[in-house]
Amino acid sequence: MAFEINKIHYKKPVFPVKEELNEYLVQQGRNLKIPVEYSDLMRYEHITPKEDVKGQSTHWNAVLYRQHEMDELYTQLVDLYLLLVADGVHLDYLTVDSVDFCAYGNSQPFRIKILNQLNDNYDYYYIKKSDASRVYGLELEHYLSPNKINYIYYNNTLVEEHIIGIPGDDFMERWESQKHIHNGVRLAKEFVKFNERCFVQLLGDMRAYNWVVVVKQDFDQMQYRFRAIDFDQQCFEGRHRIYLPQFYKENLPYVVLTQQYMSIETAQQYVNEEHALLRKRYAFSEDHIKQLIAVMKNDTISKPEHVKMLARELTKFYGREQFLQFDSMGALLEENIKVRLNL
Repeated sequence: MAFEINKIHYKKPVFPVKEELNEYLVQQGRNLKIPVEYSDLMRYEHITPKEDVKGQSTHWNAVLYRQHEMDELYTQLVDLYLLLVADGVHLDYLTVDSVDFCAYGNSQPFRIKILNQLNDNYDYYYIKKSDASRVYGLELEHYLSPNKINYIYYNNTLVEEHIIGIPGDDFMERWESQKHIHNGVRLAKEFVKFNERCFVQLLGDMRAYNWVVVVKQDFDQMQYRFRAIDFDQQCFEGRHRIYLPQFYKENLPYVVLTQQYMSIETAQQYVNEEHALLRKRYAFSEDHIKQLIAVMKNDTISKPEHVKMLARELTKFYGREQFLQFDSMGALLEENIKVRLNL
């Protein structure tokens, strides 16, 4: 793997969910009427910066609401959580422990902490501004990755379940501080496979803090899986290397680790394995993926100059001029999947 600094010089615009995409979400059962929307949460009274366990500042802020509004709002937030994870089945012992807000990034999410009062167990979910790019990214991740995605869209609001894992940059700091990584070969293998999935899906901006490492114990060995948690840069950028996590400086320790543990030939073997899995996932969900991409072809989720640039870059990368005939990110994605996976 080579290394190069990838820079995204501007903030990506938010693209609205248009009627055709909305109809697709209705058909897929993703569009459900919800008891509380993003705009309702913006009516907070106080906001207080939050620190992490080390006492360092974070992008999150605790928000408080007027007392006469809070009881009803918290009840609605519990109902929304149950709609997301349990088809709306009511449970009396759940309550809202906290509501946090992050003004950083495109989606400007609210993080809702749900507490189970019977056993003090807790869970999170997120309420965000809707963005068509993110919706396409969530859908593609659901069908093409080994991970299933649970979310709801309604009236310009996105509700997403919490994706459990250790942020890539935090995981990196832990292993560097310990001077040891358990089963580095498996970690390197998963980085190679994650890198390839992102490129096939044209999912960009996978810097270390935009994905998590899921750690699982398997007998006497440690297993890893990398999961994307940010889908705002789905099919937006014009440079093809934006869609390859190996080229971000934030991911350099993972690149170095991969180079340390495997040869180029071995890395290619894992790429081929991931292609085989992607072909199986594509075949299993082919009708849904084709329907989604058909909607994407008619949608605007990037700038015209980015579409032209990516068409040129993919033409150069593959040595195939057919990319130059396409004028939408949906069409480029469709052709990239076909060519990369030999469909």
